[in-house]
Amino acid sequence: MAGRRRARGSGVGGLCLLLVCVLCLSLTACGARPAADTTRADVQRVLDRRAAAFLGRDARGYAATGTSAGYAEPAAVPLAAWSYRVTAVHRDGDSATADAELSYRVEGYDKAPVTADRVLRLTRAAGAAGSWSVASEKPAPKAGQQLWDQGTVTAVRGAHSLVLGVGQSRARLRSFAELADDAVPAVSAAWGTDWAGHVVVLVPKSLDGMAGLLGSPASAYRGIAAVTTGESGGPARAPADRVIVNPDAYGLLGAVGRQVVLTHETTHVATRAHTDAATPLWLSEGYADWVGYRGTGRTPGEVAPELQHTVAEGNAPAELPTDADFGFTGDADRLARAYEGGWLACRLIAERWGEVKLDAFYRAVGEHQERAGAVEDATKSVLGVSLEDFTADWRDYLEAQLG
Repeated sequence: MAGRRRARGSGVGGLCLLLVCVLCLSLTACGARPAADTTRADVQRVLDRRAAAFLGRDARGYAATGTSAGYAEPAAVPLAAWSYRVTAVHRDGDSATADAELSYRVEGYDKAPVTADRVLRLTRAAGAAGSWSVASEKPAPKAGQQLWDQGTVTAVRGAHSLVLGVGQSRARLRSFAELADDAVPAVSAAWGTDWAGHVVVLVPKSLDGMAGLLGSPASAYRGIAAVTTGESGGPARAPADRVIVNPDAYGLLGAVGRQVVLTHETTHVATRAHTDAATPLWLSEGYADWVGYRGTGRTPGEVAPELQHTVAEGNAPAELPTDADFGFTGDADRLARAYEGGWLACRLIAERWGEVKLDAFYRAVGEHQERAGAVEDATKSVLGVSLEDFTADWRDYLEAQLG
């Protein structure tokens, strides 16, 4: 009996001791916080150092953060700012993929940063507690390339322009700068001087390069000589738009055509702050064409051959062009007629009501910020006619000019 009591006593004491130890361990575990994963902060620090080295043209400091790829290609671009903001990190052991927003400003041209979504792959030595190292950087899925993603950039400065090219001779880039330098004062003479008064032109090597910059298939821009990037209706502090050239199509144009295209696109840069969702494409594109052809001496028949053919067949349009008519991937003849119809509408306003009224009409439409009622109100308040009457006048104008 006595022996059995001692056995029970020893067992209870051991159980209590075990419970106390488990309880203490449990309390310790509950009270402790797991080690924080500092990967995102660590990656941000590496990219901060990398950006500072790039902006300061510190090749050794740049190489210390990883691959030297991406250091030389943009070297000719005059940059005022360059930074990364990490938005997400996906880690797998000693490798990681970071989503980041690249922000940069071109010195003397961008009042606010241009941003681009990028994906960076990083590594570090197995088991190391040191810094991450950048292995590669590329555009995020569905994001457009930057010009330097396509090769080493060459820069040519004009009096009112900066032309950046890849795979182009300096002499050819100089010809674009000369065209842009003529375009800027031509636009200011028509629109006024309440815009930046300079333009950045990007000239990739080919149509495929243009499509890469726009993040779109090349088929969408085949035959299009140039486009202007930028959100419609951007605030005055928004970054300057970029005129992106399709060198394949541009090379087929004559001297007047090349100048008209650069002046047209520069007009979009100048009018962007007054162009928003309220502005129909017949007005924004028609006005840009009106400025482009202004002073060239080209007749309506020379500028609007497709629409002239339609009028001659007795099929003159009953309504002003719709936004859908301007689709790049649709019927090429329909697209041409849309541009020609918009140009003639603006030409009508300039001739009948005056160029000052045309500018005022454009700005009045943009003040609405939404499509409903915008054109109707502007035709009434600026031109003193209803939209129906203006459309009827436009149809008569087509017949008179192209019939």
